[in-house]
Amino acid sequence: MVGNHGTTMLLFLLFLVLRIFYCADGQSYIGVNYGEVADNLPPPATVAKLLQSTSIGKVRMYGADPEVIKALAHTGIGIFIGTSNGDIFSMSGDPSAAKQWVAANILPYYPASDIVLVSVGNEVLSYGDGNMVSHLVPAMQNLHAALLEVSLADKIKVTTVHSMAVLQQSDPPSTGAFGPTYAGVDVMKQLVAFLQQTGSPLAINPYPYFAYGSDPRPETLAFCLFQQNQGRFDPNTKITYYNMFDAQVDAVHSALASLGFKDVDIVVAETGWPYQGGATEVGPSVENAKAYNGGLVAHLRSMSGTPLRPGKPVDTYIFALFDEDLKGGATSERYFGLYKPDLSMTYDVGLSKSSQGTPVTPRPPTAKQRVWCVPKDGVSDASLQTNLDYACGQGIDCGPIQAGGACFTPNTIAAHAAYAMNLLYQTAGRNPWNCEFSQTATLTTKDPSYGACVYPGS
Repeated sequence: MVGNHGTTMLLFLLFLVLRIFYCADGQSYIGVNYGEVADNLPPPATVAKLLQSTSIGKVRMYGADPEVIKALAHTGIGIFIGTSNGDIFSMSGDPSAAKQWVAANILPYYPASDIVLVSVGNEVLSYGDGNMVSHLVPAMQNLHAALLEVSLADKIKVTTVHSMAVLQQSDPPSTGAFGPTYAGVDVMKQLVAFLQQTGSPLAINPYPYFAYGSDPRPETLAFCLFQQNQGRFDPNTKITYYNMFDAQVDAVHSALASLGFKDVDIVVAETGWPYQGGATEVGPSVENAKAYNGGLVAHLRSMSGTPLRPGKPVDTYIFALFDEDLKGGATSERYFGLYKPDLSMTYDVGLSKSSQGTPVTPRPPTAKQRVWCVPKDGVSDASLQTNLDYACGQGIDCGPIQAGGACFTPNTIAAHAAYAMNLLYQTAGRNPWNCEFSQTATLTTKDPSYGACVYPGS
């Protein structure tokens, strides 16, 4: 049996190893889109160094630029590449075309460059070409077969990226259903069956920004920006959602389940918020972009997942790494970048390793060093009620604050919220961002337990 001193040292070493791992490596579930529709981007090698200074673990490209793929070699960053929509016809009709694509775009670089995923086309089901849609799944099958032939199918998965327009219903999330686009649900069933058979994820582009544009009320903005809000109740699952991102992703989970494929994973291939837009555009601003992307990063790091898939963060690619000044369309399309061409941050969402804090050698913990998450002084009952509803809605055991529970008395919003907020913090990972609650909570070393009511502590 290890003595108290030995246990303490083991805990210390484990803490130190985890701290070093967290600060030194990217987080695989946080990715970024690397678009190149611009004339002022830094060289790929410079971009690779920038990415290594962040906690970004994956990069999605809109093609297979060899210079970018080579620059990311030996960085440990996962790479999500894509074929063009125009490649779909040749790959569908000729297996050798898929083999040639693999030979040209993957084999020269892998495994030095860690290619993990390939999208066959982009938003094909929403593209407006029914003939292309009919060729999509055969093209995916041929590309998978080409990877299988070179023994890479278990390492590099094949998918295709969809816009949220593939859903004909998404609110409430439990009613999520795919729409009859072109060849209808049959195409989606065929596509998702392929994903299930090959262990590949469904790639989707949820944008709360666009949802806000269609419903520009203050309460909708707070719901979209991961800010304090009253939540939206799904009467079918009895789940209250507190952010649009989870609601949109779970709508896709529900749509998959309705087709009989609830075990297919989801990858968020794009999501973001513009920091600048045209005079008639609703929502673009630095404040909103920072709130959305910063809230998203904190949410992913909380490891809470979504209400329908708790405890597992969704691999998410934030749009975008840089502005793309040559893009057409709305003004906002050119202003999604997290970084400027000179590598300075457009705004800080906590991705830079330096902004996460300089690693320091921690003191060995002792048995008495415990931490709790409690409300800040002066927080209103309305805010505490929102925190209480949110915490208990995340699947934690709120039985102790129900009538007859050890922590029911005092029967106040403040007392019940304090217990629930701390319990969520303790179960969600005990990271600083797990005790954020829209800046209404703080960490303390003072045990808030009283009488028979025991607050779990770290």
